[in-house]
Amino acid sequence: MQTTSSSSPDGDLRSSLIPVVKASDPERQKLCIDDMLQKHCGEFGMWQLKHFVLTSLAWALEAFHTMVMIFADREPAWRCLGPACWAGAGTVCGLEPGSWEWIGGPGSSTVAEWGLVCGQKYKVGLVQSLFFGGCMIGAGIFGHLSDSILGRKGSLTVVCILNAVFGCLTALAPDFWTYALLRLLTGFSTGGVGLCAFVLATEPVGPSHRGVAGMSTFYFFSCGIALLSFVAFIFPSWRSLYIASSIPSILFLVVILPFVSESPRWFLIRGKADKALKIMKNIAKTNGKHLPDGVSLALDEDAGENQNNELPEGQGKEVEAISGSLIDVVRSRLTRVRLFLSVAINFLCSVVYYGLSLNVVNLGTNLYLNVFLNAVAEMPAFLLTAALLDRFGRKPLAIGTLWFSGFFCVVGSLVGGYGKWKVVRMVCGILGIFGMAGTYNLLFIYTVELFPTVVRNAALGCAAQAAQMGAILTPFVVVLGGGLPFAVFGICGVMGGLLAFCLPETLNRPLYDTMGGMEEGENAFRDDA
Repeated sequence: MQTTSSSSPDGDLRSSLIPVVKASDPERQKLCIDDMLQKHCGEFGMWQLKHFVLTSLAWALEAFHTMVMIFADREPAWRCLGPACWAGAGTVCGLEPGSWEWIGGPGSSTVAEWGLVCGQKYKVGLVQSLFFGGCMIGAGIFGHLSDSILGRKGSLTVVCILNAVFGCLTALAPDFWTYALLRLLTGFSTGGVGLCAFVLATEPVGPSHRGVAGMSTFYFFSCGIALLSFVAFIFPSWRSLYIASSIPSILFLVVILPFVSESPRWFLIRGKADKALKIMKNIAKTNGKHLPDGVSLALDEDAGENQNNELPEGQGKEVEAISGSLIDVVRSRLTRVRLFLSVAINFLCSVVYYGLSLNVVNLGTNLYLNVFLNAVAEMPAFLLTAALLDRFGRKPLAIGTLWFSGFFCVVGSLVGGYGKWKVVRMVCGILGIFGMAGTYNLLFIYTVELFPTVVRNAALGCAAQAAQMGAILTPFVVVLGGGLPFAVFGICGVMGGLLAFCLPETLNRPLYDTMGGMEEGENAFRDDA
C-alpha cells in the first residue's frame, strides 16, 4: 500500500510535466496554408502588406516595357520646308523628298528614323505584334518554370534581368529588323513579369483579403503607364526613352528583390514543408501573432489528419514533391471547361484593352495627355471592382464590366472622328478603358481561384498566352483607323460577357492546393448546395 501510495504522486507529477497527446488535440493537427493564415498568422498583416507592395512594383516595370511602344513607334508631326510641299496634306505620302521634315528630328521615333510610313507602315504593327508574340511565349514558359524548378521569386528574378538587358540593347538597334528582334526578346521576358509578380504577391494572403489584394496589383501597372507618359515627355528620343524605361528593372533587382520572399505554397507543393513553415512563422511574428510549435503544414487534401505518428517539423522530414501540368488540367473535366472559358475571355479582353490603349494614336489629340488620362481612368475601375468584389462576387462583376466596355466601344464606332465628335470618341475610349481595366484586373484573381496551386501558374500562363494572342492581333486592327477598331472592340466585349455566364462563382471558396483537393472540395460544395 505504501509503494502504491508513494508512486501515485510521482505519476501525477510526471503527467503534469508531459501532457498526453490526444488525437483530438487541435495543436497536433495538420493545417493547410489558408487555415494557418486565418487561425494563427493573420490574413493580411504588416508582413503581407510589405511583401505585396514590394512584389507588385514589378507591374510598373511591365507597363514600362509594354507601353513604351506607344511613344517609341509613334508617327511624329511634320512640317513643310519649301513650295513643293503642301501643308494641308494629311500625310507625307506623295510629297517630294526634302520638301518636308519631321518635327523633333529623325531620332524622335522609329517611324521617323526608318521611314515607317506609307507602304512601310505595316512594320509598325508588325514590331508591336512581335512584342506581344514574345509575351505569349514567355508567359507559357515562365508560367511552367515558376510552378516547377525556378519558383515564383526565381522566375521573377530571371525575367527582370532579361528585361533590363534586352531593353538597353534595343536602344542600340542599328536597323529595323534588329529592333524587331530585340522587341520580340523583350516581350519574351516581359510576358512572365506580371504573371510571377501577381501569384507571388497574392499567395501569402488569406482568403478573405485575397480578392481585394489581387485587384489592387493593377494600380501599379496603371501608375507605371502614367509615369511613363512623363518619362516619354522628358526623353523625346526613342533611344534615350528605351534606356530610361529599362533602368527601373535594374533598380528593382538590386533594391527590391532581396527583400521579397518565395511563396510558402510553392515550397509546400515542392515537398519543402520546413521552408514553408519557416516563412509562416516569420509571417506570424511580423504580424504580432504566435504560431504554436505543434502545428504543421499540409496540403489541403491532407489537412486535418492527426500526426502523432509523424516526425515533427524541423527534423528533416521531407514530403514528396507534387507537380502538375496543363495535361492534368485538360484531363479533368472540371478544370478543362474552366481553362477553355478563361482562355477565350482573356483573349477577347486583351483585344479590347490593348486595342483601346494603342488606338490613342488615331484620336488626333495630345498623345502624352491621352495616355495619361487612360491610365488615370483605370484606377477608379480598380477601386470600384475591389469594393464590389466580395459583395457581388467575381462572376457578376466580370459580366458587368465586359458589357459596360463593349457598350461604349460600340457607341464610339458610330460617332465621327472630326470636330466635337472627336472628343466624344475619345470619351468613349476612356470609358471603354475604364470598364475593361476592371475586367482585366478581375480576371487575374478569378483565374487564380479557378485552379489549384499545383497547376495555378501553368493555367494562368495559358490564359496570359491567350491574352497575348489577342494583343498580337490588336495592332493590325488599330492601323485600320476610323470607327472600325471601336466596332471590333465592342463585339469582343459583348462576346466576353456572354462566355463569363458559364464560369462558376469562386467567392468565399478555398484556394485549393492539388487537383484531388479541388475535386473533393467542389463535390462537397455541390452536395451541400
